[in-house]
Amino acid sequence: MPHHHITLTVNGDQHELDIDPRRTLLDVLRDDLELKGTHLGCDSGDCGACTVLLDDEPVPSCLVLAVDADGRAVVTVEGLTHASRGEPHPVQKAIVANGGIQCGYCTPGIVVSSVALLNQNPHPTEANVREALAGNLCRCTGYQKIVEAVVELGSGK
Repeated sequence: MPHHHITLTVNGDQHELDIDPRRTLLDVLRDDLELKGTHLGCDSGDCGACTVLLDDEPVPSCLVLAVDADGRAVVTVEGLTHASRGEPHPVQKAIVANGGIQCGYCTPGIVVSSVALLNQNPHPTEANVREALAGNLCRCTGYQKIVEAVVELGSGK
């Protein structure tokens, strides 16, 4: 199979890659760019563990072919940290402070989805947060502490 040349801007850095056109964005992020924060969960777009921002929209990266992301901007959970200070994103801090993490496997996707919500709606209600996180499965937390953290962050408390 012939390879395709693509250009991705990932977390603000431009990458040029020659890839098999059948590879997913998730595979390229994890294997070629070594960004392991985006997790492989169900591999069918149902769990949200692989959620990234593609041109500021949350998408399951396991369902996006890397060639379809050519020329576009991708933000992974690693790209949400304050690079100059190495600090976690405020959503990450709020979820930790509110006890919204247990095993942590789903956390990167939940953080990315929460950031996308707050970018679109800086003051979400509990219902808004639950709707935004509907595509992110968590088997440990029951979501309540995560939802509270995002609502609290949006309320400025």
